[in-house]
Amino acid sequence: MAPTNRAAFYPSDKASKLKVDVSPYPTAGENDVIIKVAVAAVNPVDHKIQTAGTDIFPFLTYPYVGGIDVAGTVAEVGASVTKFRPGDRVLGFPSDFACRAGGYQEYTAVPASVVTLLPARTSFLDAATLPSSVATGAVALYQYLNLAHPSVPARPRNGQTLLVTAGASCVGSHTIQLAVASGYEVITTSSPHNFAHCTAMGASRVFDYHSATLVQDVKDAFKGKQCAGAFSSVESSNALVFDVVSASEGSKSVACSILFSPETVPADLKVEWIHAYYIKDTPLADVIFGTFLPAALASGQYKAAPKPHVVGTGLESVQAAFEISRANAVSCEKLVVTLTEEA
Repeated sequence: MAPTNRAAFYPSDKASKLKVDVSPYPTAGENDVIIKVAVAAVNPVDHKIQTAGTDIFPFLTYPYVGGIDVAGTVAEVGASVTKFRPGDRVLGFPSDFACRAGGYQEYTAVPASVVTLLPARTSFLDAATLPSSVATGAVALYQYLNLAHPSVPARPRNGQTLLVTAGASCVGSHTIQLAVASGYEVITTSSPHNFAHCTAMGASRVFDYHSATLVQDVKDAFKGKQCAGAFSSVESSNALVFDVVSASEGSKSVACSILFSPETVPADLKVEWIHAYYIKDTPLADVIFGTFLPAALASGQYKAAPKPHVVGTGLESVQAAFEISRANAVSCEKLVVTLTEEA
């Protein structure tokens, strides 16, 4: 008999509050891993779905269970899954827009290609901060910018420099670490109180994004360097990235995590709006989630960052986490909710 399951639903399009109720237990597809969720993390997209709903995500159907970052224990696996077994400690990137695949429930279905076996040193709290941000950074760097894949230990510096904005954000933190493991120097931006965090991630130089001279300062930093491209991880940094890369020697490719207006792109640049979901069931997923990430976490080379900020315990705490995210009330932290005592 299948376990009982509960979820925090968006009950209808643009409903102002989540509803916590029973939910069907997600049966495992052939290539799925069913995870008993110990910790789920919250992302800005979650409160945007609540506010804008089908205006920006027209493919959603309701009731809907969101959540794209989880860590927990394998409950069962699909018939073709051989890398995992019940009882394994894992992180996962629920990457299908469907109730059975949302992270805000006790059990969720995750494609095995975007599940990582956790080393003993990595807690569920830390692990839940990784999946979607790692996927986003990997798609930007390796699917779009076509950079060399990361390795353990990190590749030697290759003489090329990458610009990654918002280095203290979750996406920025992981993109920096991936790029450094791939042999690239990284220049980033953040608030001054997060400079130390960015250098701990591996950035060689960090610039204050509030500075009136930011654009020129970053342009100057790239003088004499071979640009490997750039990743604009927040919409507000698109203009900066376009200016800097256009003025630099080397690659003219830019990946953006947020939609941009084509008319704002200089004629010499190639710019793409990328999505974390592009990694699912690809050879890159095997490289990042299957090989690199477990080895890098086990060795201590890769850090779970930023630190988790626990909003509360239980599915009832998810809405409170949305409100904190909506208010932009945390810096260099990842909002998480715990669902089990194992967290």
